[in-house]
Amino acid sequence: MSRNIYSALLIFVAMMVSTLAFSGNQQHDHDGHDHSGHSHDQDGHDDDTKTADHDGHGHGDHGHTNSCGIEMEHGPYSPGAAAFHHISDQNIYNIGPWHIPLPCIMYIHGQGLDVFSSGRFAADAHGVGRKAYNKFVLFEGLASRVIDPSFPEGEVELGDHNVYALPEMINGKENEVVYVCYNGKSWKTESRSTLDGGVFGGGLTTFTDFSITKNVMSMLIILLFGFFLFRGIAKSYVAREGMAPKGTQGFMEPIFLFIQDEVCKPFLGHKWEKFQPFIMALFFFILFLNLFGQIPFFGGSNVTGSLSVTFVLAILTFLVVNLNGNKHYWEHVLWMPGVPGWVKIFVLTLVEVMGLFIKPLTLMLRLFGNITAGHMIITIFVGLIFVFGKSGENVPGSIGAIFGSTVLTLFMMAIELLVAFIQAFVFAILTASYIGAATEEAHH
Repeated sequence: MSRNIYSALLIFVAMMVSTLAFSGNQQHDHDGHDHSGHSHDQDGHDDDTKTADHDGHGHGDHGHTNSCGIEMEHGPYSPGAAAFHHISDQNIYNIGPWHIPLPCIMYIHGQGLDVFSSGRFAADAHGVGRKAYNKFVLFEGLASRVIDPSFPEGEVELGDHNVYALPEMINGKENEVVYVCYNGKSWKTESRSTLDGGVFGGGLTTFTDFSITKNVMSMLIILLFGFFLFRGIAKSYVAREGMAPKGTQGFMEPIFLFIQDEVCKPFLGHKWEKFQPFIMALFFFILFLNLFGQIPFFGGSNVTGSLSVTFVLAILTFLVVNLNGNKHYWEHVLWMPGVPGWVKIFVLTLVEVMGLFIKPLTLMLRLFGNITAGHMIITIFVGLIFVFGKSGENVPGSIGAIFGSTVLTLFMMAIELLVAFIQAFVFAILTASYIGAATEEAHH
């Protein structure tokens, strides 16, 4: 048992490292922000007074005018926009009202690496920076870079309300573009590079972000937690060999044995010991991250609701399944025996090859969709307090919404607690079934 735990822990660490390579480079998609009230010139760069209506950014019906004369009229609170902001990956880590700076590791193409702390931005309560640093600014917790080379390097004092966003069409899709007001002039910025081919409004820009973001920090926390937890349990098995388990060992053993007896052995057959560490690492990695994301006011991380994370997990499953596939497995994929040749070529082989990629794709999307939906629903339920209370104007409405929202939120959090275990179990059992099908011996 202790050997399996150590093996699972090593794979857990390897999965963590591979996921870090993808998760720190995620674009924040601003779909769901209602920008119908934006009004500005076609070029959006002159100093004439313009209006930026940031509906849904968590403000009441009030506005501010920045030093460029741009009036930012904040429309009514939008729970949907707040939910999208909540689940986004950011360059700062929030615990309640406090911002914890994170390392910003920016690779500027043609110039090299720039490493600094996100504390340089002096972010306000909404994650908007009051300062610029080396042409980088912070808007809603996400770093972007001023395009104009004449913008000053080093630390630049911006003040409040001078980092703002305006909608622009990028690759045929409306996205928010962040602007900086400095010395009475609006400076356009660009977001980090993303390899989405423009699907989510991203693409290659002048810099790539390899920062320790909120999701990456959450995974590092879970990595340390899992390391010390399983290391302690493995030591307990060695020290208490032949004795009844107790404490943490006694709590975790039924879960471990359940996955072993109900997932690994039935689906993997006589090779279950070879693949059990991988299945265990998948299960506990997903489970711990799911549970960690449900801790109120502690970062609100949505790690397993990030496509970059679920993508890496799906890729690892894809590689383990297909690299261990035997002759019998590939024979059924590429040239199924006993079937007419034209059916193999035009129907079965095409379907089977497509299935190789559809299986990990469904694993990726199922986990992403379930966890993201849960986070958004809880955030929206809490946001109903501000909707019915009209951001503090209607006190009776706020009080009534508090009771209804609290009941709905507690109910949804109970459901999410169940979903955290179910989704980890589903990912593990489907992975085991795919590996079992790839390694199963032919029956004559």
